[in-house]
Amino acid sequence: MIKSYKLRRGLANTFIYIILAVLGLIWISPLVYLIIQSFSADPEAIPQTLLPASFGFDNYIKLFQETDSLNFPRWYLNTFVIACFSCVISTISVLMVAYAFSRLRFKSRKKFINIGMILGMFPGFMTMIAIYYLLKAMQILDLKSIFGIPGFDGTILALIICYSSGAGLGFQISKGFFDTIPRALDEAATIDGATRNQIFWKIILPMSKPIVVYTVLTSFIGPWTDFILAKIIAGDKIDNYTVAIGLQKMIDNDHKNAWFKRFLAGSVLVAVPVTILFLKMQNYYVEGVTAGGVKG
Repeated sequence: MIKSYKLRRGLANTFIYIILAVLGLIWISPLVYLIIQSFSADPEAIPQTLLPASFGFDNYIKLFQETDSLNFPRWYLNTFVIACFSCVISTISVLMVAYAFSRLRFKSRKKFINIGMILGMFPGFMTMIAIYYLLKAMQILDLKSIFGIPGFDGTILALIICYSSGAGLGFQISKGFFDTIPRALDEAATIDGATRNQIFWKIILPMSKPIVVYTVLTSFIGPWTDFILAKIIAGDKIDNYTVAIGLQKMIDNDHKNAWFKRFLAGSVLVAVPVTILFLKMQNYYVEGVTAGGVKG
């Protein structure tokens, strides 16, 4: 009986592992193809074979040298600036809102929490057209330069505002994490004369590294990979494109034949920062998600 059970369990596990291996192969094969073809040195504009006959770094070199028609370095810098500023503002906003809902008790607190959760259920693209016309009405999109910095104009500022202004609504996971921290620490600090502000910055945040890392990652990845809102805000200002819009531009009918391989190289470069962040911080990321989901 025991041997029969072990045999059935072994067969079931083997079948599951085979299915998972096949699914994993299907999932990773486009990524492997993209990386391999990005190093292709074949003369064809668009790859004709699964594996290239020769390899080289020409696609990456041309991506940064030939910037007359499509300026990938400029798009990469735009995206990096937008993502960094949005990440800092969003992280501070989310953590402060989460701490306030977790620790403070005030009138209509639960109503505000419920409103925030309800608003978070609606997809962001529902308001994109309205946001665009609001920005136009405030003339933010018409700014030529901000702080005298060339290239840092209204489009970049508008995207930073859009990505970070509503970030506080994503407080749920951070609030759940703060709920797991004993309130006795706050009470002890209050007895010692610490203010709420000092408790948050000097006691709670140093103990909340997992949720801080999780918030930083999610706040950075959103602007880094967004396409729809960035396309609406940037319009036809090609120098203000982000990498997501730029990569799509590389494979339209006007540029596809000449830029397809450079599109593959650009896709690899776009994935590098996010991949490095996840590899370096994956333990904190998982801990932040699991701890934040324990208690609401």
